Amino acid sequence: MLAAEWAYAGYILWLCAGLADFTLHWREDLAHTSGWAESRLHLVQLGLIGTGVLLWLYLQPSWTVLLVLAVLVTVHAAVGYRDTQVAYPLRRIGPLEQHVHSVLDMAPWFGLIALAVATGTSQDTWGWRVALRDPMPSNAKQAWVLLPAVLLVMLPALAESRAAWLARDA
Repeated sequence: MLAAEWAYAGYILWLCAGLADFTLHWREDLAHTSGWAESRLHLVQLGLIGTGVLLWLYLQPSWTVLLVLAVLVTVHAAVGYRDTQVAYPLRRIGPLEQHVHSVLDMAPWFGLIALAVATGTSQDTWGWRVALRDPMPSNAKQAWVLLPAVLLVMLPALAESRAAWLARDA
């Protein structure tokens, strides 16, 4: 398997871990326990990492992009810590969910390191300039990156958030 294929397999596994996490939240009735307080933090985490994926997909590698990705990953970790602080006193976080969180917490760091290493041979020519990729990713590549994210993570996140929002006044 080529490095890109391994990276894509890791990406899909990471998204599957996200789906598993939302499934566990549903099973533990997050909407009626930690509710909107936790669910909105999930949306923030999704927005941070989703922004990182879009930056990687559409921008040329540069030190600036790598720095922004590192900031996004760091803030994602901080929000994840806050997420646990909110959820822990209000609902059960079982062993399986804790292990799923391990994957979700570490994957952005591994992805960031993999990006830096995979493009390491050209880092001396990166510079700080921010520019769109040239050429832009093909429609097929965009679909292979974005469609699984929408199906496996975004739709479950929106369903969870809707349920939590509607239950907040119940």
